Amino acid sequence: MTHTAHDLAEELSFALGLADAADAITVPRFRASDLVIDTKPDRTPVTDADRAAERALVALLEQERPEHSILGEEFGASGGGAWQWVLDPIDGTMNYMRGIPVWGTLIALVYEGRPVVGVVSAPSLHRRWWAASGLGAWGDGEPLAVSAVARIEDAQISFNETSEFARRGWLEGITKLADQSWRVRGFGDFWQHMLVAEGAVDVAIEASVNPWDMAAVQIIVEEAGGRYTDLDGRPDFSTGSSLSTNGLLHDEVLELFSP
Repeated sequence: MTHTAHDLAEELSFALGLADAADAITVPRFRASDLVIDTKPDRTPVTDADRAAERALVALLEQERPEHSILGEEFGASGGGAWQWVLDPIDGTMNYMRGIPVWGTLIALVYEGRPVVGVVSAPSLHRRWWAASGLGAWGDGEPLAVSAVARIEDAQISFNETSEFARRGWLEGITKLADQSWRVRGFGDFWQHMLVAEGAVDVAIEASVNPWDMAAVQIIVEEAGGRYTDLDGRPDFSTGSSLSTNGLLHDEVLELFSP
């Protein structure tokens, strides 16, 4: 690694400022009567707020970090090099457009393919989480730590709809996990992973995700003492599935999804 803790502290401060800029756009448009909703080619919805927030973040990055590349959900990739900003202007767009307050802006700085700074800002929940490599994870200024639950039978787990697990051939795995666990809830999207980071949930699992959904999540969960991989056990936010745990339960959960 060529970066230092000082460098990452500076980048984290910058990322928190980016989150402020996004909140200033997304909050006034939440529950707006004239919110514009379109359907993207992949049949997922996008609002004028998604696009406006990402445009603002990209403009700030191009001005302040012109040597870094960018990957955003709405406008794709630009630039090259070892440093990349990964942006999800609104994670939980379906919640956002229906007036449900569980949505947030996800901002990550990735170095050579690994997240080193992450910010998750959920202004309608009045919550924000952040982390940088070696500097710990924080929620609203308080240090985050994962739970100490060591048995699936005692664990609270969260996952999204089962249709994606079925499509990927993991329906048996998620069914076994749900049957064995103490309690199942669907907190959804970024929130379930942040609940793992703060020790309220023990396992959060998704069968289908995009890189911008998970880059910020990975570094926050890891810096909180947890473990993040895909469902094949690779510690990579970009491979299409995700598993966040307190670490103690991770291998046992992965075993349920192994071929």
